[in-house]
Amino acid sequence: MVQAKPKKPLPLIEPETQAFWEAAKRHEFTLQKCQNCGAYYFPATDCNKCSSPKMEWVQASGKGKVFTFITMHQLYHPSFEGEIPYNVSIIELAEGPFMMSNVVDIPADDVKIGMPVEVVFEDVNDEVAMPRFKPAK
Repeated sequence: MVQAKPKKPLPLIEPETQAFWEAAKRHEFTLQKCQNCGAYYFPATDCNKCSSPKMEWVQASGKGKVFTFITMHQLYHPSFEGEIPYNVSIIELAEGPFMMSNVVDIPADDVKIGMPVEVVFEDVNDEVAMPRFKPAK
């Protein structure tokens, strides 16, 4: 009997991030923005700059650059079998916040710090679309 490939871990969707994941499911990239000073976050309950609790989810550019990354050469979770090597990247978004994701559509050895990237979405199932990043044109 052939065993089914284990499913990849999915994000824990909590009340603080539900709006983000609902937008991602529609392939829209959103961030929280302070209504008082305009600072962007992913996510936040209060602004770290001015302490305002007035935060709203807004459409974001989906652009950024690779701040840092690692390339995984060893299998740590069976659901990633066949994807080695792959990268885990920290993306510095154009609006300022940082986000952990992957750079896709490029060989792992070609990912570089400072590389401009833009968001794409991977539909994992009917409920979750994961934001990934590809090299910007």
